[in-house]
Amino acid sequence: MSVTEHPGAAACPGCVASPASLPRQNGGLYDGAIQISLPTIHCAGCISTIERGLSVQSDIEDVRINLTRKRASVWAKEGVSADDVAARISALGYEAQPLDTATLTAQDSDRAARDLAMRLGVAGFAMMNVMLLSVAVWSGASDATRDLFHWLSAAIALPTVTFSAQPFFKSAWRAVSAARLNMDVPISLAILLAAGMSLYETINHGEHAYFDAALSLTFFLLGGRYLDQRMRSNARSAAAELAALEAPTALKVMADGTTKTIETKTVEIGDVLLVQPGGKVPVDGVITEGSTELNRAFLTGETDPILAGPGDMVRAGEINLTGAVRLRADAVGHDTLLHGLSDLIAVAETAKSKYNSLADQAARIYAPAVHLLAFIAFALWLYLTAGDVRIALNVAVAVLIITCPCALGLAVPAVSTVASGRLYKKGLLLKHGTALERMAEIEEVFFDKTGTLTAGAPRLMNAGLYSENALGVASALAAASGHPRSQAIVAAAAEQGTVPVRIEDIHEVPGYGVEGRWQGKLVRLGRGSWAGAGDIADGSWLAVEGEPVVRFEFEDVLRPGAEALVKELQGAGVPVTILSGDSQEAVKRIADALGVDDWIGSMLPDEKVAVLEERKHAGRKVLMVGDGLNDTAALATAHVSIAPASALEATRVAADAVLVSRELDRVWDMFVTARSARRRILENFSVAAIYNAIAIPLAFSGIATPLMAAIAMSTSSIIVSVNALRTR
Repeated sequence: MSVTEHPGAAACPGCVASPASLPRQNGGLYDGAIQISLPTIHCAGCISTIERGLSVQSDIEDVRINLTRKRASVWAKEGVSADDVAARISALGYEAQPLDTATLTAQDSDRAARDLAMRLGVAGFAMMNVMLLSVAVWSGASDATRDLFHWLSAAIALPTVTFSAQPFFKSAWRAVSAARLNMDVPISLAILLAAGMSLYETINHGEHAYFDAALSLTFFLLGGRYLDQRMRSNARSAAAELAALEAPTALKVMADGTTKTIETKTVEIGDVLLVQPGGKVPVDGVITEGSTELNRAFLTGETDPILAGPGDMVRAGEINLTGAVRLRADAVGHDTLLHGLSDLIAVAETAKSKYNSLADQAARIYAPAVHLLAFIAFALWLYLTAGDVRIALNVAVAVLIITCPCALGLAVPAVSTVASGRLYKKGLLLKHGTALERMAEIEEVFFDKTGTLTAGAPRLMNAGLYSENALGVASALAAASGHPRSQAIVAAAAEQGTVPVRIEDIHEVPGYGVEGRWQGKLVRLGRGSWAGAGDIADGSWLAVEGEPVVRFEFEDVLRPGAEALVKELQGAGVPVTILSGDSQEAVKRIADALGVDDWIGSMLPDEKVAVLEERKHAGRKVLMVGDGLNDTAALATAHVSIAPASALEATRVAADAVLVSRELDRVWDMFVTARSARRRILENFSVAAIYNAIAIPLAFSGIATPLMAAIAMSTSSIIVSVNALRTR
């Protein structure tokens, strides 16, 4: 293709993400939001009530609730404590408590599931026994025999309902105490009415009792809650999994050389800690003594151990495999990389997408409409049955139960949690809640070259063609420099088995290269003009006094997965373009290697932005993947953007997602997951709509009993949760 030369330089890749350089977004969890546990919320109505109730308060700036994690993130003005926020939510009728790390662990989720399972088992056992007793009544038992069976049923049912239905009763009582309604109010009313009317009939020697209906209603509702809890556990967020990696204690090395076990949260910067083999690294720090192998799969996705020794950086959550090491704490608490990564994922789960907004708006209209419909049903059936309150109440309660918007509330968060967890396991961290939504709309992809498509580290070309003397002298000089090209020469010489020669008086000349004396001759390695090669800029040049200069040429190494990613995108009909500040020759070489026809070299940052703006004005939605400072503006301009973890801080801040894995083809996983998540969300909305279109008329017409309503409501929530798991 035709290109125009422009002066420009490729940006160098930065170091791996450090705690201090993690994105600190406005409104992000990493900015210090108050975290509140909400164990009793279960639908979109709960979310709307809490968000509206807090948002109208002048000292509350923003509220985000994650239904799947049952967690609220509240941004408040200075002086507002977590206890204050929890008290305000409790006043709205919901159980609330300040959140600590332990609340995020799987143990709490499992404990809640075990409690529901126990109550479910008790209700199921009692239900079967009462149904057996009811068979005798249905078979024609009368008078004293019938009354005996009714009293036996009451003895079993009433204590069981009191115990097993407590989750509904407690939630309903908190709501009523706060002068409002939630969906557990009609559920509790239905259970109490069935049990109460049955007891009334038994006392008055009536023919019919409904103890089996009260127990069946409790059993099926608990079954729905339990299965929903298990689904959420299966879709447990990656943020919770990361939190579980935190070491609760650390071994602090005291001034006298002894060690003391302390809580990790009390570790201070500068403390010296001892990490034994098999133990987790408690904080971020630098090894000061000892060598070991580390498992850092949670960070890189690679299971191969990493050798680490004095001077090497270690991160909280890494597992020490072999030797004991001492480290100096450099980042603790919320400043560790582990905690930062957890916050990045949680931001994606709590942020609002257009689908969240759609669900919230529907729930806001839906809740009052349902209560109005239930009241109309009660009045109508009271009229049709000539004042039969029992039938009218049953119909009204069935309407309230069957229209609970639990499926609508789960439609988006269930999918978002599963998707972000899947991408985390693939080495991709989502920073914004709308990133997946926008990724699903991508029509074109633009890549930076150096540090993105390539590893950012040069490799010496044709190393085997250089003479042993030339490579030996060059590697000896290069060993004295930290320049990437010098390191490439040293690596190539080692691969060829070339032994560096002995050079005296060796020193580096900043900005030019390295020089010294070999066998009495002046030798130089560096810029062409300095080494006597004229104004040729490309490559590094070796000059040996009295001999012709030798040019060392370098090439970029493709990043792992780059070829596979480009092929996948092209196969899906998504055009790929390379935008780079590197020379035209270097960009063309990479483009040819990848099979990319569209590329532009020698670009300045504003020129990259101009290209993306042009595509945006043409109505195209583009993905930009880049790592350099010169890519920052382009990343912010693109419809959605991704930066490697090795990118500069400003670049990661501008991006919508961070690629922690070295494998570039993980970007394809995000593309596929995003489209799958969009389909699952739309399917969930469809399920909720179809369910209500069928269920509401059945309940209103009196065909669906409260028991049938409970089964239908639980089934719709389970279908939505199971469908969300298909995002995997």
